[in-house]
Amino acid sequence: MIRFQADADLNHTILLATIRRVPTLDFKSAADARLAGLSDMEVLAFASEQERILVTHDSKTMPRHFGDFVNRARSAGVVIVPQSLPISRAADDLLLIASATNPDEWINRIMFLPI
Repeated sequence: MIRFQADADLNHTILLATIRRVPTLDFKSAADARLAGLSDMEVLAFASEQERILVTHDSKTMPRHFGDFVNRARSAGVVIVPQSLPISRAADDLLLIASATNPDEWINRIMFLPI
């Protein structure tokens, strides 16, 4: 089963809209995981240790840090959501990922929404 981890810069409304549609979805907030103030590498390590796909808006530094991370460790995957993407579309795409893929397909994979 796919599990998501929001990072500290993700619009919390995306998380809320997604779990409102599927309340059983395992989508952990950055606050619950205490990710505020951590570096990208620390966030990637945490998400991977928890076997959660990291969901972020950070399209500037995260792709580079993701590349560095997967050269040294195994990642559970990253989804980058453009800030311009409507919240409903982001939630739809995340739910499609959760329903149509499995965690093994996300190992060391990065994807930019929209699908």
